[in-house]
Amino acid sequence: MKSIRTALLIGASSLGLALAAQAAPMDLVGPVSNYKIFVAKGVDRLVTTTAAFTAAVKAGDLKKAQALYAPTRVNYETIEPIAELFNDLDGSIDSRADDHEKKEADDGFTGFHRIEYGLFEKKSTDGLAPLADKLNKDVVELQGRIKTLTIPPEKMVGGAAALIEEVGKTKITGEEDRYSHTDLYDFQANVDGAKKIVDLLHPLTVKADPALSAAVDKNFAAVDGILAKYKVGNGWQSYDKVTEADRTALKGPVTALAEDLSKLRGALGLN
Repeated sequence: MKSIRTALLIGASSLGLALAAQAAPMDLVGPVSNYKIFVAKGVDRLVTTTAAFTAAVKAGDLKKAQALYAPTRVNYETIEPIAELFNDLDGSIDSRADDHEKKEADDGFTGFHRIEYGLFEKKSTDGLAPLADKLNKDVVELQGRIKTLTIPPEKMVGGAAALIEEVGKTKITGEEDRYSHTDLYDFQANVDGAKKIVDLLHPLTVKADPALSAAVDKNFAAVDGILAKYKVGNGWQSYDKVTEADRTALKGPVTALAEDLSKLRGALGLN
């Protein structure tokens, strides 16, 4: 009986320590508030850059529109965990041809990737003006909704993992920006968005699980180091020039990072 009581006491003590290390609701107020500010600034930039991008589209300036496409979209990709809370707008702004029955010919296919198809596959701005107007309207609507949004802590924390998981599972194939091959812009934006969440939570994660916190930091550094190889001036190498071997080499560290990030919610008691 003594050994059983001892085991129970040890177990209860360990559980108590684990619960003590988890974040209390009040501990999350500051990080969530700061993340809301980060997202609000991001959507403000998205509105401004989208206006410039769509103006070039409507003016028929193909080269300028092509040049502005990726730098504009990064502002969406950085705040994607919150943008995706609004399914209707996310579908309108960021859906891919595969999400629609008639692919590129489907009237429901709108947003960045539909315009991307015209600019880079068709190499023309013809017929894109209504799509440009709709994209502008949608990002302004997103801006308004985010201003009144209360961000759930579990969505913020889970968002870091979701961003990186999507890179590792689908985006790394090149399907996201299949017409422009600007995928590396998105990768870095997703990493930056996830890193912002982790940085804001860092004091809490170090307290809750020091080993996990260190592993996350190490994996972020590994992914950033690999991506840096593809930096070209202020932009990124065209993804169709990245070999299959290099994509595979990137997938390992991205997957490891996603797996570590998926543990954050549990470590902070948000599952």
